[in-house]
Amino acid sequence: MGLRDILIFAALALAYRLIFRQRGRNWFLLVSSALAIYWLQPLAPIRYMDFWLPTATLGLVVLSWLIIIPPEGRDWSWRANWPAAAVLAGIVLLVGLTRFLSLDGLLTAGRPPLFEQVALGVIAIAGLAWLLSRHSRQTLRVSETLRVSVWIVLLIALLVVLKLPTLAQLASAALRALMGQEASLAAATDLRWLGFSYLAFRLVHTLRERQNGRLPGVTLQEYVIYVIFFPSFTAGPIDRVERFIKDLRPGASNPGDKTSGKTSLGLQSQELVVTGQRLVVGLFKKFVVADSLALVALNAANAAQVRSAGWMWVLLYAYTLQIFFDFSGYTDIAIGLGRLVGIALPENFNAPYLKPNLAQFWNNWHMTLTQWFRAYYFNPLTRWLRTGGRKLSAAVIIFITQITTMLLIGLWHGMTWNFVLWGAWHGLGLFVQNRYSEWVRPRLPDLAARPALKQGLALAGGLLTFHYVALGWVWFALPSTGLSWQVFLKLFGVR
Repeated sequence: MGLRDILIFAALALAYRLIFRQRGRNWFLLVSSALAIYWLQPLAPIRYMDFWLPTATLGLVVLSWLIIIPPEGRDWSWRANWPAAAVLAGIVLLVGLTRFLSLDGLLTAGRPPLFEQVALGVIAIAGLAWLLSRHSRQTLRVSETLRVSVWIVLLIALLVVLKLPTLAQLASAALRALMGQEASLAAATDLRWLGFSYLAFRLVHTLRERQNGRLPGVTLQEYVIYVIFFPSFTAGPIDRVERFIKDLRPGASNPGDKTSGKTSLGLQSQELVVTGQRLVVGLFKKFVVADSLALVALNAANAAQVRSAGWMWVLLYAYTLQIFFDFSGYTDIAIGLGRLVGIALPENFNAPYLKPNLAQFWNNWHMTLTQWFRAYYFNPLTRWLRTGGRKLSAAVIIFITQITTMLLIGLWHGMTWNFVLWGAWHGLGLFVQNRYSEWVRPRLPDLAARPALKQGLALAGGLLTFHYVALGWVWFALPSTGLSWQVFLKLFGVR
């Protein structure tokens, strides 16, 4: 989100809160979030993709909701939830109609496709939903668990296509040919699907909770709002559905309301101050501090030009601070916007650069992402490796789980060798830190008797952790392994 978008969203949310005092809040959130994904979707080189990609987002959300609803409840669910489905269809058609109001479109970056095509798209999504609902009511040869698993695999496969440059370019060429454009001009960056990484993680979260039997009953309206909630759609945090819907339902108290359990529908002055402070802090972090640091932060252009080790460290420190203030600033903005409409999004950062070791850094950096991988990959893999008669030592299990977890986090950011190396860098660092912690654990009573030494080790650990993380950003910030290696050599004065 740019500054203009944030200010528009904040003004609309504040106006709604002051005028309507939370009446019809869920309908407001449904409509505003659905329109926001069209508004924020960037212009794509492939014709009409700035319309079809947000539409596909809505379609995936509706179909995923049908997957997580128990078969015996789908008849009732459709009868009870048709108004939300009708509103979503109406929004898609409304956005399509803006083709006749402006050459560039009022809600999309480019002009929407022909209205006949838009209508066919809505009918196609409705037809898929009907088929899925109909087949779910009949006796199936495959289990519910298998159907959910297949849908998870399809979502992950789509994420891989978008993240892997070779597959993304092939998909772009196919879509260009479909749209009557030159396929030879296809590039891996053509498919700019807004927020799909976070979309996939939220959908997979609900599908896994469905498999585990922990998913609460959610209406279509609640589910769509949770998945595409406009303050957190593009950059997180990744909230849990069971916590999120508690804020959506009638009777939920507003964030920051420390009084009795009564609901406060208006905007209290104290709440407005806290919310305003969070927004101002986020805006300052992102658009003042982070954007200023970006002028001197490490990137592909200046990495090849710097000759001295001193200046290279300046660039690296600037990038290390820039990525924190940029990301945590967006988190503050998302939390502030959420509070304006009565949703308490989870925290995502807690002074990560001040932590004494790498494990604590990851427990306080992008916390909701770390928790997601811990819940759906790290913990299940650890349990699997410890059971079934496998005779693996604790060190081997820790090595496998930490390395593979961090590799997946790296690949989630992008399927390039630099992101793989960044993930491996942190996986190895976490393993070494874990082994060191095990070694020092029996010696902790001796350290407790020497507070000066203990404090000195904590300070040294913090400095070492900060610089280890900073050096890891070299892989993250640059596009190629060759350039990254050159930067490492310059940092340590080798060339």
